[in-house]
This record gives sequence, C-alpha cells and structure tokens, in this order.
Amino acid sequence: MSAVSDQSTASTGTPGASYAAAGVDIEAGDRAVELMKEWVKKTQRPEVLGGLGGFAGLFDASALKRYERPLLASATDGVGTKVDLARQLGVYDTIGHDLVAMVMDDIVVCGAEPLFMTDYICVGKVHPERVAAIVKGIAEGCVLAGCALVGGETAEHPGLLGPDDFDVAGAGTGVVEADQLLGSDRIRKGDAVIAMAASGLHSNGYSLVRHVLFDRANLRLDQHVEEFGRTLGEELLEPTKIYSLDCLALTRTTEVHAFSHITGGGLAANLARVIPDDLHAVVDRETWTPAPVFDLVGRTGDVERLELEKTLNMGVGMIAIVPEESADVALATLADRGVDAWIAGELTERGEHETGAALIGDYTG
Repeated sequence: MSAVSDQSTASTGTPGASYAAAGVDIEAGDRAVELMKEWVKKTQRPEVLGGLGGFAGLFDASALKRYERPLLASATDGVGTKVDLARQLGVYDTIGHDLVAMVMDDIVVCGAEPLFMTDYICVGKVHPERVAAIVKGIAEGCVLAGCALVGGETAEHPGLLGPDDFDVAGAGTGVVEADQLLGSDRIRKGDAVIAMAASGLHSNGYSLVRHVLFDRANLRLDQHVEEFGRTLGEELLEPTKIYSLDCLALTRTTEVHAFSHITGGGLAANLARVIPDDLHAVVDRETWTPAPVFDLVGRTGDVERLELEKTLNMGVGMIAIVPEESADVALATLADRGVDAWIAGELTERGEHETGAALIGDYTG
C-alpha cells in the first residue's frame, strides 16, 4: 500500500475506495470468461481468427471473395422482459436461444447467410456460473443458426441493477449475393404464403403476458397447467425457434421471393413490411390452431383477438412467400427438416381500402 493510501486510511478510519468496494468484481468476470470459452469454441467457423478474450472478434473477409457482389446484412436485438422470468426461475441456459433467434432470423429474411454474432450481457453482480450458462445458450443458438460467436461483453452495473438482475442484447452480421437479395420487389400476385409454426410465445409480448397472468390472474410460475402438460414457467421459457438454416435450405431447393420474421407487432404487421404497395397478403386463420398459451392469455386477461394479434405471433414464427408452383417443394423441404409448415394464404391485388396484409376467418380448434 502506498504512503498516500496509508494516510487516507489513518485520517478517515476507512480503507480507500476501490473498484471492488464499488461493487465490481474483476476476478469473477475473469472466471466467467474461463467458463464460457468451451461453449464459444463450439460455434467457430473456419473464417474466425483468434480466440476469446481479445478486444475485437476477427472474421476473415477473404471468404467473401466467392461472391460477385456481397451485401452485408446486420441486425441487433434483445430478448425483452422474458429475461425476468428466467431470473425468477433460475434458468439461464435457454434465454440465449431467444437472443440468437431475434437477431439471426431478422438477418435471414433478406436471404443472407448468418456469419457471426457478438453479445452484451449486463448484470448487477457477476455470478460466473450464471453468466457462463447464458453464454452457453447463446452458443447453442449460434450453432443452430450456423453462425460464429466471435466475442462479447459482460458488464457489471452495481447500483443500477440488483445483484440478480441481468439483461442481454446481441448484434449479428450475414452476407447475401446482391442478385439473390430477397424482398418485396420479387413478390408477385398469386404467390403462396407459407407459415412456419412457432415454438410458443417466442420473445415478444411478454409485458402483456406478465401483466395478464401474474398481475391480474395471480398465477404462479411453478403452477402446473393441464393444457400445457407442464408448468407455466416451463411454457413461458420455451426457447424461440431459430429458422435461419431452414430458410436458407428453402432458397437452395426452390424459388423464394421473401421471408417475414413474425416478432413484435404480430403476423399482419410484420408480413406487411415485405409486401409491395400494389399487393395484399391474405392469411386465413382457419389454416391453423394457435397453441393453448395464446388462448390462456386471451381468456385470462379478456384480451380482444385484435389486441392479441397485434402483440403475439399467434403460433406463426416465420413466413415464406413463394411462387404458387413452388409451394409443394417448399413444404416438402420444411417437412424434411422437421419444420411444421402449411399454406396459410396468398397474394392478391390490393383494394382501395386494403393494407399490406390481413387475417381473415376464424382459428380452428
């Protein structure tokens, strides 16, 4: 200890200030990095250089030389208030799947191949095993999306977050050949709207879900729900389905005009984002039955159907728009990959008072 520090302690009767005294545990952070290394290693692609712990992740861009005109696609997102349910349940190794899905399934919408991702984990106090479990989930998600986890940051924010509080965010990059870019300019009248089933609520609308189920109905996370065949907490933490490789498989086996990732805002609003101004996507509710969790939220909270559809995915996590003659091949491809999918609608000419997309009919079941 220096002379200055000695004098400070003697004059005040208390030790001098330190980072640890302020609540930041550097050693715990180092321990977390060591624990997560094995999981990050599982995501590596040949283009990744260096290891975990550098100031920046490195990706060999010479791999893009095979492209005539490579376009880089990027996206960033988080998981929202679903993280609070993970905290309450003490389950930390699934929330990373949600993060990867939110980022990489946005990127694949334009036809881009996911390349790499970085994460940001903000905690009130570093619990090394907990942080490592979060990263484990992110790494497993990256494997499912076909991308590398090249780095990230764990930030400790004592005083701003409680000791058990945390949040996660991520950013990703993908690449697509310019002449293979998917989007509204490819969509034509008569195209088929193919819906891919969601694994559950995914990672949107949890503010409404939490308000309805806990604030209004006073349900418990450990409460067994007959319709689910498991506890409420297990249902709500079901990881978001990652569609990236399934979507890329479609682009390799048949003609695809566009994708739409069904996240916040619901099916109609997200589908409308890729529909050209002169066309209208008609989606028939009668083609599927939403999972029981959607009915529970609506019935328990007396939530009107329109409000549910503006907030939740209602059982559809991704949409593919393909030529009518490509629909059978697309469905067969998805079936071979274990993806539940069906023709949910079609593209028609837009009428005077019609918007980009609309749901018609009533759900079955």
